[in-house]
Amino acid sequence: MSSSNMLPLEGIRVIDFTQVMMGPSATQMLGDFGADVIKIENPRGGDLSRTAFGAVDEKGLNNPIFCSLNRNKRSLALDLRQDENKEIVYALIKDADVVVSNFRAGVMDRIGFGYHKLRELNPKLVYASGSGYGPKGPYSHKGGQDVLAQAMSGVMMRRADPSLPISIYPTTICDYTTGMHLVQAVLAALIGVSRTGQGQCVEVSLYDSMIALQMQEATCHLNTGKEINWAEMPLCGVFETEDGSLVLVGAFKLNPLQDICNVLGIEDLSIDYPDLETQRANKPYLQERFQTEFSKQSTVHWIEGLEGADLLCAPVKELAEVLEDPQTEVNGMIESFEHPINGEMQVIACPIHFSETDCSARRIPPRLGEHNEEILAELGIDRATEASV
Repeated sequence: MSSSNMLPLEGIRVIDFTQVMMGPSATQMLGDFGADVIKIENPRGGDLSRTAFGAVDEKGLNNPIFCSLNRNKRSLALDLRQDENKEIVYALIKDADVVVSNFRAGVMDRIGFGYHKLRELNPKLVYASGSGYGPKGPYSHKGGQDVLAQAMSGVMMRRADPSLPISIYPTTICDYTTGMHLVQAVLAALIGVSRTGQGQCVEVSLYDSMIALQMQEATCHLNTGKEINWAEMPLCGVFETEDGSLVLVGAFKLNPLQDICNVLGIEDLSIDYPDLETQRANKPYLQERFQTEFSKQSTVHWIEGLEGADLLCAPVKELAEVLEDPQTEVNGMIESFEHPINGEMQVIACPIHFSETDCSARRIPPRLGEHNEEILAELGIDRATEASV
């Protein structure tokens, strides 16, 4: 690869203690950007996501869940209960740029890899930590998990209508959001190292990331005592059509209600409900009128009409439809590789696109301990005399 199209993080080494979703999503992106990511795993099963959904055989250790989060990494399986194996990791860290973990507070110190100890080994080290609630405070000892963060941060309580039951958001929104905050923290800290020559500890948490996700709503509540709920807007909603569903956002126009009525072919309801206040007070009636009309024609019919009136709308799609959508193909969001155990696999590609460099999979998701000999050889350690893994 020529210098003109080098990956942004080429030459950066990341020692990765993370597992499951939040941390691995961050270190995978760092790997996509060109970093050499060495994944430290327990030889007794490795990353917990290797055995997600009960997979226990050799093929299961590289199941789709694990493979979705661990491309562009090398796996080093070591029993860190043994001092000689800790020394191997210390040797790696002395020349590394970044260490990433996502254990609850105190675990890295307990196993011998706390920030202050590693800073003595490598003053330039960026020490990145992701946790459930942060390193201090009344919840710091608690284990972090996506669904718990949804509940503890107030996200789960928020819904389009108070009459709807409280439910779990079915995609790992907390893990991924926090993982991307972790990427941002690492990149910013690396820039700091380039300017000052000094590393630092950077920390993110599921809890903080979910509060930040609600910055608009929280700021309104803090300053007015009221909360904004975008899903409660009277001209917004999901409506069933003759053959599916669509979502409509009736906003950002001078008189969106009038435009909606024109598309639906009904009387101008904005005459009786001219402003947001009256529309809020009569939301059930307005939504019922919309639903009655939308059910009479196909989704395509209504999307064409709404878009023709410059109203924001979209069909509601199944994931399977999205994966086959031509826009997904054009954006290069699915990539394939040949896995020695699983055969041909398809995974979701890096969502960030550079004009001059390719962030696709250079390394397929590793088998547990696949790179032990390779990494140990780089350290000058003879496999025959190396400590037991």
